[in-house]
Amino acid sequence: MPAYVIGNFVLYCVINAFTPGPGNILALNTVTNYGWKKGRPLFFGIFTGYYVVQLICAVFVFGIAAFLPSVLGVMKYIGAAYILWLAIHIALSKPEKDDDSRSASYMKGFLLQFVNVKIYLFGMTALTGYITDYYTSLTALVIAELFIATLGSFATLTWIGMGALIQKFYLKHYRIINILLALTLVECIIGILK
Repeated sequence: MPAYVIGNFVLYCVINAFTPGPGNILALNTVTNYGWKKGRPLFFGIFTGYYVVQLICAVFVFGIAAFLPSVLGVMKYIGAAYILWLAIHIALSKPEKDDDSRSASYMKGFLLQFVNVKIYLFGMTALTGYITDYYTSLTALVIAELFIATLGSFATLTWIGMGALIQKFYLKHYRIINILLALTLVECIIGILK
């Protein structure tokens, strides 16, 4: 694989991983509402889900390319509906005053990734746009997807860190921040449905 292709692949991955998406925005919102400690189960769910989805992408690109378009077509609308629900929930939410961290659950973070069309498209596009012209073995595709999931998890940690830094500010101005986050999720939906 030529060096310029590797460079373009890495650049594409960095841009996709660090741009706002459902997982990054949910992580940011969770850390500002609950803090790192209470939000940790959700964050680990996001990370785990990211790796599982990327491995699924590798398997699909490897052997089920004919079946994939119909699955992604359905997932696009399910994902958009879930992200809309998430946007409404974030826009209307208030900072938690008690110790109830049920909404920051591992399963919520994990399951979000299965309807997060952005990471499916990210994984599939990265493989088909940069990798499959040079490598088509399952091992090569899995390694590329593990790189993508690791980079994506690092990006989410960055968003979590940003949320921890602005937590006090957030508690004073949560309504406007939540509305901005919700609008960002709506933008994600618009991008998905184009």
